[in-house]
Amino acid sequence: MNIENTKAQMRKGVLEFCILSVLKEKEAYTSEILDTLKNAKLLVVEGTVYPLLTRLKNDGLLNYRWEESTSGPPRKYYGLTELGKTFLNELNGTWKELSDAVNIITNQN
Repeated sequence: MNIENTKAQMRKGVLEFCILSVLKEKEAYTSEILDTLKNAKLLVVEGTVYPLLTRLKNDGLLNYRWEESTSGPPRKYYGLTELGKTFLNELNGTWKELSDAVNIITNQN
């Protein structure tokens, strides 16, 4: 059994939740989202995040707007839609239940 594969699958399972959480307070462009995830020690690459942002947008959870940049091409800023905010609230509840259950099981003697 490959532990790195298992760890990668665990990270992928929470990536959508983490991206929505990053956008909870303010809009961000992709490199800001990636930096926030990396700073939290969630190892991700652009090739994983871009398709996920597109899927979340197509599902109606995110919207985006273009903004001119003083240092390069325009930037696409992502934000939560009302549906995205509702979805994130539900995920927060589910995460709490799941993490509580995992803590109970893993902390048993």
